[in-house]
Amino acid sequence: MTGGSRAGWYVRRLRRMSPAEVGHRAVDAARRQAWARRRVAPGAVAPPPGALTDRGFGSVLPAAAREQVPADAAAAVVRAADRVLEGRWEALGVLRPDSAAPDWFHDPVTGRTAPQDRLAFRVAHRDETVTGNVKQVWELSRHHQVTTLAAAWWLTGDERYADAAAGQLRSWWQANPFLSGVHWTSGIEIGLRLVAWAWTRRLLDDWPKVGDLFEGDDDALRQIRWHCEYLAAFPSRGSSANNHVVAEAAGLLVGACAFDWFPRSARWRSDAARLLERELAANTFPSGVNRELATDYHRFVLELALVAAVEADAAGRPLSPATWLLVARSLDAAVAVLDSAGRPPRQGDGDEGRALVVDDPEGDPWAAVLGAGAALVGPMPWWPAAPEASVESVVLGAVGRRHPVDGPGERASRRPRSFADAGLTVLRSRPEDGPELWCRCDGGPLGFGSIAAHGHADALSVEVRYDGVELLVDPGTYCYHGEPVLRQWFRSTAAHNTLELGGVDQCDAGGPFLWMTHPRTTTLRQEPGDAPVRLWEAAHDGYTRLPVPLVHRRLVTLDSPARTLTVVDDVTGPVGSSGPAGAAVPLRLSWHLGPAVDVDLGDRTARLAWTAQDGRRTARLRLPGDLTWTAHRGEDDPPLGWYSPRFGRRVPSTSLVGTGSGAAGTHLVTVLELT
Repeated sequence: MTGGSRAGWYVRRLRRMSPAEVGHRAVDAARRQAWARRRVAPGAVAPPPGALTDRGFGSVLPAAAREQVPADAAAAVVRAADRVLEGRWEALGVLRPDSAAPDWFHDPVTGRTAPQDRLAFRVAHRDETVTGNVKQVWELSRHHQVTTLAAAWWLTGDERYADAAAGQLRSWWQANPFLSGVHWTSGIEIGLRLVAWAWTRRLLDDWPKVGDLFEGDDDALRQIRWHCEYLAAFPSRGSSANNHVVAEAAGLLVGACAFDWFPRSARWRSDAARLLERELAANTFPSGVNRELATDYHRFVLELALVAAVEADAAGRPLSPATWLLVARSLDAAVAVLDSAGRPPRQGDGDEGRALVVDDPEGDPWAAVLGAGAALVGPMPWWPAAPEASVESVVLGAVGRRHPVDGPGERASRRPRSFADAGLTVLRSRPEDGPELWCRCDGGPLGFGSIAAHGHADALSVEVRYDGVELLVDPGTYCYHGEPVLRQWFRSTAAHNTLELGGVDQCDAGGPFLWMTHPRTTTLRQEPGDAPVRLWEAAHDGYTRLPVPLVHRRLVTLDSPARTLTVVDDVTGPVGSSGPAGAAVPLRLSWHLGPAVDVDLGDRTARLAWTAQDGRRTARLRLPGDLTWTAHRGEDDPPLGWYSPRFGRRVPSTSLVGTGSGAAGTHLVTVLELT
């Protein structure tokens, strides 16, 4: 980001702030200026840690917990720890050969080194020329590889893992004194480190040298105090108070409960608990769906809540019943939207954020979180299957206590099919009609708050799966920093299974995490219930800002016995619009196919084929004849035909694009026929 573009971004960002938020940020700026005098340069003499003399660690794991870990889960953690020691650990899709002895400031993507000896408040962490790809720089400093090493020691007693975990912590503590360098620029990173340190201390509790590493080490004590002080002073506010503030509050609560070794620990704990409970409620619809409407962040925030609530339990300061009810509803919402293979939707951004890593990170994070939730609040009878035990579910269940939420009306008595407050509907075929035909329909807001940072321009888009195989896909996220063209494409209207009008997105982008306009989406009718034919209909006004104001309306019908999915797109003029009657604009309808799907595009029909567990499967996609259809795969200029299976990776997939012109009265019909 150049100086000019940075200035423009700040102006646009300021426009999305309330007067109260501007005032809070002014206070924060003044506090940062005052705190600059407290900075400790690398190698300088640091002040005393200011810890209490009584520094016990009481919330340990019971001895029986180790025996409850399934053998395959334990073996997977040990293999993951070996990858750390052998330099085969991956961070956000990138192999990190330095994982055994990390360079805490190196970005392997760009080759750049982020600032270490600079006041953190003056590090432009959004500028790749300054820090490199900052997500890569930050990732190893979340210390998930350290908790993996600690978990491997807890399971095996092998000294190599404990020594390696201790070595990495000491290295980081010495290289990152207070307010020096890139690792003091983001509160979410600071909060996640405190969680990692608390669980490293807990998992190493029986290691003879653990006291020397934590209670008896001035560097450790200083870092814990500094991290807590920072989080207490600089919470994310206003339009930034999304998953970041939840992670900050969770980290402070965990740090203050686990390491209650400082005069202000009780104050930090009570303030963090209040902030966490308030922001969890603000970030969650009453139905339990996360307001960012980014499925991966639903899981991340849910895991943060579970980890923090368990730590509060262990400290004898449990969170309120209202918060546990919210957690239970979030769990139920997460389970309700899974497909028959146990896979979640791919709505909105996702960067694989984790609150706690004590299982093999290559495994399924959803299974680990849902298993932990089941251990703490209990599954509902309608859950498709009890989640398998994992290291995470065992240790959280062992340290926390059960909070069964089963009062009348508190949780859904049957599997929800739609969440009206979130505009999220899942249409499913009936079990008696054969393998599951699953369709997620998006009729909700763009995202959370005034900037909708992790939302995509995907109103009225659909995802479609058959027997767990992705047929029509949401391409995913791929990246946040470093590749602005791809960042914008993956969150654009054209990258989703919906209609683009006028050659522009449904909303105006102001930056990689900033939307300047938000389309209003209205669900007109839905019948996702038990009938053989299920349907959903919605409309959005994102294109009323065009010179010729237009509204996109979509009807999706799933006919379970016939094994068909029909999508009807209508373009209308808004009520009371004054645009030229009948004027046409460029129109593009996109159908993005899963990477496992082979495509043969003919005249108005695409033949689809893929390999399933029981052999080769086929389908037909009947396309609107009024459009000109082309197939694209793995193209870069402009981007088209890509799928991101996980953050940092993209693979070619086929996109079918129909182009033409549209005006009020345009009517398009697409039919997917399973054969």
